Amino acid sequence: MYIILLKFIKPHDEVEKQVLAHREFLDKYYELQKFICSGRRSTNEGGVIICSASNLNEAEAIIKEDPFYINKIAEYEIIEFSPTKYAAGFEQFINK
Repeated sequence: MYIILLKFIKPHDEVEKQVLAHREFLDKYYELQKFICSGRRSTNEGGVIICSASNLNEAEAIIKEDPFYINKIAEYEIIEFSPTKYAAGFEQFINK
């Protein structure tokens, strides 16, 4: 499982130009059951995606499709982790 942190590197008006395309990208990976949740950071400096890619290469390949990545709107940090404790029902998101 991966936490993907986005940090905007362009002005807010450049971000807004790509928001619709970014949401379409998110929708695609929710439909493919690769994204668990996502949203803007409270500081509005970027976003967070929780991703259930099967490996780091897949997570990186997914990110390369994001319009924010393609248009150099954001930088990405991918953090791999293995959940060991979680709320009931969350186990459906964990790769086995």
